[in-house]
Amino acid sequence: MLDKLGFLASAGEPFLFFTDFQASKFHVYRLDELEENDIEFCFDANFTYKKHDLTLQKFPISFLNYKEKFDKLIENIKAGNTYLFNLTAPTVLTSKHSFKEIFSAANAPFKLRYKDEFICFSPERFITIEDNSISTFPMKGTIDASTPNAKEIILADEKEMAEHVMIVDLLRNDLGIVANDVQVEKFRYTEIINAGEKKLLHVSSKIVAKLPDDWRENLSTILQKLLPAGSISGTPKKKTVELIKRIEGYERGYFSGVFGVFDGKNLQSAVMIRFIENQNGQLIYKSGGGITLDSDALNEYNELLDKIYIP
Repeated sequence: MLDKLGFLASAGEPFLFFTDFQASKFHVYRLDELEENDIEFCFDANFTYKKHDLTLQKFPISFLNYKEKFDKLIENIKAGNTYLFNLTAPTVLTSKHSFKEIFSAANAPFKLRYKDEFICFSPERFITIEDNSISTFPMKGTIDASTPNAKEIILADEKEMAEHVMIVDLLRNDLGIVANDVQVEKFRYTEIINAGEKKLLHVSSKIVAKLPDDWRENLSTILQKLLPAGSISGTPKKKTVELIKRIEGYERGYFSGVFGVFDGKNLQSAVMIRFIENQNGQLIYKSGGGITLDSDALNEYNELLDKIYIP
């Protein structure tokens, strides 16, 4: 599939792609192949919010189960094996709604439905490429937007600042592998995300760099070098990715992979978070958050639960 991606990009032919977390499975479809393969996607950062009555019944892992994983992770942080680790977990769901209904109703800028196998409605960009400029938008830091002075609290939080700085540094380095003149254009700006029954405030940054003129011919190589996405793995990336499977104890699969669309000239993509998977008729929602040495287990567990919703 990487050969197909490279060929289509070089030819200037529009396509959709998505990958699993490990970036070991690439799927590439020309846009005229989507309907016959029962695939829907949407990239619309300026979407109009519409209320819906879709609901989920959640059966998350217990706090004690989560804390066992959290404590193993903290041991690895103290040992110097990782400094920032995105710890995730699966939550069993029931819902009377089809994936098509959820896709249609969900309020999110970046959405993908792959048959009846999985659906995501992501608030987080991965990379965009316009002309020869590549940008990435790490999202790290979450607070309930209804908290009094939420913006001031999250921006002043030393733990959240350290976590965000680490992920910005990781992604600056990642862009430096494939591009030149890397700059942090916008540091720690906030956005409010509708999260079902509540609103969450997320903290993001924008990092930009310059690609060579022949980037379309080398797009598959660029993607391979940038994946997995740093914001949903951790740092140092290689060692952290090795630890993820052992500590999390389940397969992420396509959750926290990326998907994107090439329009013939430019590319936009998103991280596959806010993700529901159909496992032989059982619905599984996968969610999590970044952990550092200063993280509090109960706060992180509650953040994992807060991210289980249809926006």
